[in-house]
Amino acid sequence: MTQVTERSPSLLTPQQAGPAVLVAAALRGALAAGLGLGSLAVLVAALWISSPAPDSGPGEAFHAAAALWLLAHGAELVRTATLTGAPAPMGVVPLLLAALPVWLVHRAARDVLEPDEGRVAPSPGAAFALVTGGYLLVGGVVAEYYPSSTAQSVTEITAPRVTVLSSGNALPAPVVLDADALPSKYVPSAGGGSIDALPLEPSAYALDLYESLEGSRVEIADTRVTGATTKYREVWVTVAPEQNPTERGGTLYASYTDQNAGRLKVLSLDPASPVPTANVGDVLSGTTAGVLDYDSYGGYNVQATALGTLTDHHLRREVTRRQKGKELAVATYNVENLDALDDQAKFDTLAEGVAVNLSSPDIVSLEEIQDDNGAVNDGTVGSEATLQRFTDAIVAAGGPRYSWRYVAPQDGKDGGEPGGNIRNVFLFNPDRVDFVDRAGGDATTAVEAVRTRKGVALSVSPGRIAPTSDAWDDSRKPLVGEFRFHGRSVFVVGNHFASKGGDQPLHGRYQEPKRGSETKRVRQAEEVNTFVKSLLAADKSAQVVVLGDLNDFAFSPTVGALTAGKVLKPLITTLPQNERYSYVYEGNSQTLDHILTSPGVRRFDYDVVHINAEFADQASDHDPQIVRIDVHAPHPGNGHGHGHGHGHR
Repeated sequence: MTQVTERSPSLLTPQQAGPAVLVAAALRGALAAGLGLGSLAVLVAALWISSPAPDSGPGEAFHAAAALWLLAHGAELVRTATLTGAPAPMGVVPLLLAALPVWLVHRAARDVLEPDEGRVAPSPGAAFALVTGGYLLVGGVVAEYYPSSTAQSVTEITAPRVTVLSSGNALPAPVVLDADALPSKYVPSAGGGSIDALPLEPSAYALDLYESLEGSRVEIADTRVTGATTKYREVWVTVAPEQNPTERGGTLYASYTDQNAGRLKVLSLDPASPVPTANVGDVLSGTTAGVLDYDSYGGYNVQATALGTLTDHHLRREVTRRQKGKELAVATYNVENLDALDDQAKFDTLAEGVAVNLSSPDIVSLEEIQDDNGAVNDGTVGSEATLQRFTDAIVAAGGPRYSWRYVAPQDGKDGGEPGGNIRNVFLFNPDRVDFVDRAGGDATTAVEAVRTRKGVALSVSPGRIAPTSDAWDDSRKPLVGEFRFHGRSVFVVGNHFASKGGDQPLHGRYQEPKRGSETKRVRQAEEVNTFVKSLLAADKSAQVVVLGDLNDFAFSPTVGALTAGKVLKPLITTLPQNERYSYVYEGNSQTLDHILTSPGVRRFDYDVVHINAEFADQASDHDPQIVRIDVHAPHPGNGHGHGHGHGHR
């Protein structure tokens, strides 16, 4: 290590020399601090490199160097790995470590005291004080910490020493975040790699702007709620209200390249003033101010020290119209891990959704029905008690007495909550529609299309699509049922595709984010598409309804694979753009649930019924959907029709 001691000739007069010398003294102290940390880093890095089998990465090695440097300065460090398992402080400074900072400060002060051409040497006391001040100026070790492997880093100071010099001072003015302050783009592209190596461009990208303000006071005003208050007392708002607004006050996630940069999460730092209970479309009126921070659960957030007041826009749950006598009403509803051990209140709220808000459909395809004892992992796979309680609650809410059909999964083979044995289930109103039962369907038997003189039929009903295919490993298998309505056969396929767990976040360090879970959903979509094609090959006019929680967007490769060959039409695309959603995640209104129909469905009326996703009080995190089909539409059609998402309030 070489230290530069050569000085440039001074052009200052003796009268100007005093301040310059003082600044130089502080700079020498800062240089001494850097040399001290650097020397330890070099030593530790050399030992790490020469180790035959280091059990940690270079980041841990440099962290150790910083810890040694702090220990030399008397900082109390904590050792977490101890024989007792309890953290133990280390506060004794080894003399050899302490000698390094003392020697560096002494050397820097000695150099400052040496007379130089055209400069007046300061007094020994002033030299030592200013060198020490410069040394302490860089005395905190600043590090970048990653909350998770895919998150952006958070700037932190390791083991800081804080001394209060004064209090009661006015805070600096906060930075105002509004639509005018936001760049037009959300985040730069790194071709799927890390954006850490890219230059920070706060004027070009919203995430770069937020990164540049991390730890700063910010202010937002009159922000519209785009994600209802969570159980953790957090709420999502937008500072760019014109970005893709939905009809009911949310912000629509419309494509992979349109990430809605104005979304921010708000939480309160004042326990006496928690975030109010808010629904989508409400407004935090007035000023909300606090520190801008980052975490891996949603990205940038405002840790508010002052909250705006809630303006309630009185969002109402929708009620769709009742089907006409000749219309077959088919709905899909994710009831979020319902099992017989749940509170009656959950059953009652979900039942009201079916009987009242959905106006008692003829067929309801349910996702996330668990076995009768839920997460208890004892080999139970039946759901009779769960479905009995649910159908009883529907009757109590004014609905019909539904019957049900399902295929019980093999224990522990269908994913979901461990022990829950999640599955798809059909409810149907036997006063309006008949279920065609064909024996032989079980957890491992594949349903097939059978050509008959009267059209196509199922080999088993209910049945499962290709249940032994590895596309469905540790995942819910699609349930297929054959129904008869007014003399016509209708085939219903209930789905619950693999979740998005493990995908990289929109706000993360890797851009564009990789969607690793998508590969499995595409394979699942291909299996369903192949089965639908087999039905249509046997009868091109077959009326098929494919529906459920696909865990993917209308613009995704998953839906593309499901509709390949134009065998299915995604009905969400028939709605106006600002009504295409059934789920809200991190302030984005998006579509994960779908209803698709084959070309044989010639006339339909489609509706997303918003009763859960936009509300802080919800029985499920999904909104149900419904399609009403005229099974006797006389003219040949191409699946076109009309859809609406308004419902009847």
